[in-house]
Amino acid sequence: MAHQSIWRRAKDELGLTTLLNSPRDVHLLLLTRCIRMFAYGSSTLILAIYFAALGHSDTKIGLFMTLTLVGDVAISLLLTLVADRLGRRKILVAGGLLMALSGVVFASFESYWILLAAAVVGVISPSGNEIGPFRAVEESTLAHLTDAKTRSDVFAFYVVVGTLGAAAGSLTCGWLTQSLISAGWTEVSSYRVVFWVYAIAGLTKAGITLLLSEACEAPKPTAVSADGGDEQQAFLPTQPTTPATPPPKKSTSLLAQISPSSRLILLKLCGLFFFDSLASGMVPNSLVAFYMERKFALPQGKLGTIIAIAGIMSSIGNIFASAIAKRIGLVKTMVFTHLPSAILLALVPLPPSVIITVIILVARASLSSMDQAPRSAFLSAVVLPNERTAVMGIVNTIKTMSQSSGPLLTGSLAQSGNFWIAFVVAGTLKAGYDVGMLTMFVSMRLEGDKSKGGEVEGERHELREASQGHEGRLSFDDLSSDEDAGDHRNLAASNKTRP
Repeated sequence: MAHQSIWRRAKDELGLTTLLNSPRDVHLLLLTRCIRMFAYGSSTLILAIYFAALGHSDTKIGLFMTLTLVGDVAISLLLTLVADRLGRRKILVAGGLLMALSGVVFASFESYWILLAAAVVGVISPSGNEIGPFRAVEESTLAHLTDAKTRSDVFAFYVVVGTLGAAAGSLTCGWLTQSLISAGWTEVSSYRVVFWVYAIAGLTKAGITLLLSEACEAPKPTAVSADGGDEQQAFLPTQPTTPATPPPKKSTSLLAQISPSSRLILLKLCGLFFFDSLASGMVPNSLVAFYMERKFALPQGKLGTIIAIAGIMSSIGNIFASAIAKRIGLVKTMVFTHLPSAILLALVPLPPSVIITVIILVARASLSSMDQAPRSAFLSAVVLPNERTAVMGIVNTIKTMSQSSGPLLTGSLAQSGNFWIAFVVAGTLKAGYDVGMLTMFVSMRLEGDKSKGGEVEGERHELREASQGHEGRLSFDDLSSDEDAGDHRNLAASNKTRP
């Protein structure tokens, strides 16, 4: 009995109970995320090395990654803004097909400009991290399918399956290319096999997305009658009815989809995320692998193993992120795990030994992504449900825009023999982001955020900004109860005062 009790408590703490009891759509979304990140992990390991093998300079490699991310900004912003209107599943399927298209082009052509066009229009991840419209749409859908109490658990596993998938992709790619080269294949031809695998992964992801149910789509607002009540069938046929007023047409303007109070929070977050993402763009996994290969002359198999071990340790760390967040809160979890990883990142160039460098990289990986699940839960908590897709799309767009200039900076530094400076600058920027996050948001009390002792903070909380010039704004408790009951009425109808 004691063992059963311990196991049950461990399942609850790690979020396994939540995961097992989640809807089928949640499991399918996690599976597609794992497949997608497997593809990203496999291509990231050899992307910079592939371009170097084709004879392109470090500056051109950095430019390629920058322009790829810029193209992703435009496509992702467009698709996430229309996702709720066109259908989330359609957008995810389209993204999978774009992945497949990019993989086929990379496996078939060598021209720098053709590959660049395929990367800009399609979906190729130069960093091994998320790219394309997927994350914003998926996170918005997961927030819609879960309630506030279980959301951090689901987001934690969303991150875990992603890092595990990327680790598996790096490991598979590294040893596959090394085996092919040992068997007599040229470097370039062995790398092309990886891109065929990438294309197959994109098609598989698109196919699984077709299995998602209607529940993944954005809730449709109900019509509102002139007296402010929901439109309903009259009980008596002779009872006079009030003509229904259709919901107001949704503006296509970006900011029009977000309430004034949420815009203030969004502005602060985007300012902080800009510096964090710029740092991430300077040292993506593809350039880390390139740095290790150049400094220590490591073969692809060993490189893949190092990146995979780092990914596995990152997954293990992410499993505990949700449990930590329940104890100390979302913001503190984000900062206290991310700040040490920023310091370790700045130390990467110092050791002359490959073993010590690998230890630093793995230690950093164990902590670096523990902030992702709490950050997603934090974003879901500070905006209204009907704003989530747009807000997450904007946040991911800002992050990608700032990230896009990073590879170009690192490419220029590498070309001049100062590759190591990129790691120091990136670590410093990330540390600054953590300090800013702690300063601005540590005192904000959120629905669903738990402190020591497990009590929910903000049970009666309503953001102070919401009361300033935004009459009728729902409190976080109202939002939570509406979601739990599956009641996704139009915001105007929800806020009307009934007699």
